[in-house]
Amino acid sequence: MTYTLFAAIDVGSYELEMKIYQIEKKNKITTIDTIRHVIEIGKDTYTTGKVSNKNIDELCRILKGFMDIIKEYRIKSYTAYATSAIREAGNWENILDRIRVSTGLEVKILSNSEQRFLGYKALSVNEDEFEKKIKDTTAIVDIGDGSIQISLFDKNALVTTQNIKLGSLRIRELLYDVSDDRNRYCRLIEELVNNDIQTFKRIYLKDKTIKNIIAIGDYIGYIARIKNIMTRKQFLEQFDILKSKSIEYTSEKMSITEEQASLLLPCMIVYKKLFDETETENIWIPGVDVCDGIVAEYGIMTGKLAFRHDFQEDIICTARVLAKKYRANKAHTELVESNAVKIFDAIKKYHGLGKRERLLLQISAILHDCGKYISMSSPAECSYNIIMSTEIIGLSHEEREVVANVVKYNTMELPENGREKNSMLIVKLTAILRVANAMDRSHKQKIREWNISVKDNKLVFTIVGNENIILEQVLFGKKAELFEEIYGLCPVLKQKVVH
Repeated sequence: MTYTLFAAIDVGSYELEMKIYQIEKKNKITTIDTIRHVIEIGKDTYTTGKVSNKNIDELCRILKGFMDIIKEYRIKSYTAYATSAIREAGNWENILDRIRVSTGLEVKILSNSEQRFLGYKALSVNEDEFEKKIKDTTAIVDIGDGSIQISLFDKNALVTTQNIKLGSLRIRELLYDVSDDRNRYCRLIEELVNNDIQTFKRIYLKDKTIKNIIAIGDYIGYIARIKNIMTRKQFLEQFDILKSKSIEYTSEKMSITEEQASLLLPCMIVYKKLFDETETENIWIPGVDVCDGIVAEYGIMTGKLAFRHDFQEDIICTARVLAKKYRANKAHTELVESNAVKIFDAIKKYHGLGKRERLLLQISAILHDCGKYISMSSPAECSYNIIMSTEIIGLSHEEREVVANVVKYNTMELPENGREKNSMLIVKLTAILRVANAMDRSHKQKIREWNISVKDNKLVFTIVGNENIILEQVLFGKKAELFEEIYGLCPVLKQKVVH
């Protein structure tokens, strides 16, 4: 039987975890080893803003041990990701460099949106249950050490996703020493999270009724050992038991450390609050973690795994929801999106870009008009600020910055000397977006049918139809100047009149 060994490493806020997986055909993933080490680097970050030298040394020592295990298993493929504790640390560059020098391991810091996206990919391993749940209005609630992510699915589509900076470890560090009384401690946590959850309900739920909660994250998985699918009543019964018992009792009963038990309670209180504020009927606790998301991502990227769920469509759906929120002209943006990807596909040998860059262009087209909601006189700057202030699930911060700049320079002059990071990519995508946008300058969708061809260093757009496109023809040349400069092709509009 052919199989692949893969190691996933999660440099978390409370512990380091490495899982070793065996990947076989037909989407079969088996966990063959799990190694965990407790190290509270998040405690440093959330209280002092930096990870201490002592913890960096310990971090390197543990990761060196992980690399030794990888060599023993003769594993060729492995990935290491770090999350909020290092992402938010003021000395993150020093941490990553010391890890690289002492262990040879390259650790990548995940943005929040990338981290949460891994959670969705982990869910897809149990594909049938995941697809069944998201047909109804379902909230995926991912409670980590540093923050909470609430993502709303309806009819298999991602409707919205929002991040709240209150994770289990952050809550505990804020409130643990405030009260020795357990009931008072629980009431303080409820009070702390109450406003954020009610705000989410008021702004994003509106008239929607959540049927299911899918609970993922660092600590809720311990509850899955008791029962992984529960009704509202069953979950609240478990919460009452946990709330009434000591940390020592919970630790012994659930075979976890007292530290882990102390972090489980804030997590359970958040879920309890969600039950209070919604009409949720069921909660599914699949027991997946970041490592499970890492192996799913690896399987998808290498073609070793294939899932029915379209994760790229989740990213596009998030962009469309954002465009709708800022009342972008739907008919216009849909046509510009279609034009942009059609141009991208037609000139592959000229741009040398791949599928991921195509996705960034598509998102740029969807969002290029959103700034007009804020200001008609400076829409480009406003669009840039909206995009940079909004999380787009599945995109890294760097990719979001590319999108924001492409949208900005769609109508603004490009800076000289390529001051932005990824400046060549930004220029290439901007050149395509400008041409795609110019084809609907009137916002009346006159040009719907067209063919594209390359002839004598010209990119010829042959328009089929009898619409009056004088405005588009007059203004097209100016918008096409950057395209000709970058690709060496002069875009030309020609109209084929139908008699």
